[in-house]
Amino acid sequence: MFFSFLKKKEKNTEENPKLRVDIHSHLIPGIDDGAQSMEESLMLLKGLEEVGYEKVITTPHIMSDSYPNSAETIYSGLEHLRVEAQKAGIALQIEAGAEYYLDEFFYDEMKKEHILAIGGKYVLFESSYISKPLQIEEMIFAIGEAGYEPMMAHPERYRYIRNPQKEYRRFKDLGVHFQVNLNSFGGHYGTGAKELAEFLSRNGMIDFLGSDTHHRRQVEMLSRVFMSESYAEIWKHNTIRNDELL
Repeated sequence: MFFSFLKKKEKNTEENPKLRVDIHSHLIPGIDDGAQSMEESLMLLKGLEEVGYEKVITTPHIMSDSYPNSAETIYSGLEHLRVEAQKAGIALQIEAGAEYYLDEFFYDEMKKEHILAIGGKYVLFESSYISKPLQIEEMIFAIGEAGYEPMMAHPERYRYIRNPQKEYRRFKDLGVHFQVNLNSFGGHYGTGAKELAEFLSRNGMIDFLGSDTHHRRQVEMLSRVFMSESYAEIWKHNTIRNDELL
């Protein structure tokens, strides 16, 4: 078993709600900064299955300068991954979207015939962690103009957020859904991201939760996050919509 330690569950695990669908990961081998081999991809899929997921919607980066992926490269990799996962006895449903980077080519991406939207509805996007794009609102509007709904990946990780109440509220007013990384609640991305994730949770601003799995360590941390008080608190203040995509 790839992640046998995940079977060692603590007694309060069953009391917390389960997520059946993960909507953010990097599992197609060799096309971005996630899994680099099929062996690694299968190991990560098995780990996600063992923590309780029934379906993953993996989201390779589309970033013009580093990961110039397309619908063709992503779907080709997806089909290969599905075949190998079936051979390995992995029962997870595997679909693909993309994580679009807000750069100068983003408008061109939104004009393409094939946009890799999660569940055919949500465009997952990210930006620089340091600097807010000058045209971020216009880019968000471009998603709507293309017929989709905007979903911001890991809003808790953007260090340009200085006034959380004001800035997050503005994004909400623009119709942006927030996808928070589960491991932010475990401190994986630092104290700043953890504090902002908890702010978003307390204020009922989280719509989706993602594993953002790139590596083994992130799957290992998930089992502990699922047993945490912070995870239980999310469900008290937020409507989490992952399982609508099952």
